[in-house]
Amino acid sequence: MSDLVPLIRERYLQTLENIACAAQSAGRKPESVKLVVVTKTQPVEVVQAAIEAGAHLLGENYPEEGVMKLQSMRQFSAVEWHMIGHVQSRKAQLVAQNFNLLHSLDSLKLAKRLDRFCGEAGRALPVLLEFNVGGEDSKSGWLAGDETHWSALLDDLAAVVALPNLQVRGLMTMPPLGGTSEFSRPFFQKLKRLQQYLASQFQQVNFSELSMGTSGDYETAVQEGATLVRVGTAIVGARQYT
Repeated sequence: MSDLVPLIRERYLQTLENIACAAQSAGRKPESVKLVVVTKTQPVEVVQAAIEAGAHLLGENYPEEGVMKLQSMRQFSAVEWHMIGHVQSRKAQLVAQNFNLLHSLDSLKLAKRLDRFCGEAGRALPVLLEFNVGGEDSKSGWLAGDETHWSALLDDLAAVVALPNLQVRGLMTMPPLGGTSEFSRPFFQKLKRLQQYLASQFQQVNFSELSMGTSGDYETAVQEGATLVRVGTAIVGARQYT
């Protein structure tokens, strides 16, 4: 642990510096971008080292794993736990009861289940709507690759927005895997246009958050308007599997 904290701190601060430079290059304020350190599949000692290194927003992909970690680290009360991975309907209760923000709300069915469990728990859950802007069959999210079909999304999204225990805060995407960060740029640009379109259709909703960009392309995402970037490998190292 003693060696791990300074190593992670160095990487964390370097990532923040890269974010600041990318923001400034696009005429944005660095503080408009928040860094989510992705700790999925990392053991508890690595997660604790990340917190001690300065990370205060942590991203998990799997509800049970995330809940185990957050319950074992209640002493770090200032930490926010974000669910960033696909959530199966049967895991909705875990997410509704435990996480500070869900990045990956990808269907009306899941939204209704989350809303019910949040109501039972007496809490509201901030959520981001996940959109599949690359048209890949392997990706979750509402299909939004064809801009001429965006109007077909509105009925579903209106139903989500109307749910009393969910607070829609913005959008999220995972672009197709490409060889360079420039490959991701048009997909980030498309999500930004979708944000603007939905803001015009649902003027009562705050769509200000854009969650996009990971270790390989987060600087490009910041240039294109990301307010949340999800960086794991570049800070805590490669994922660990048992």
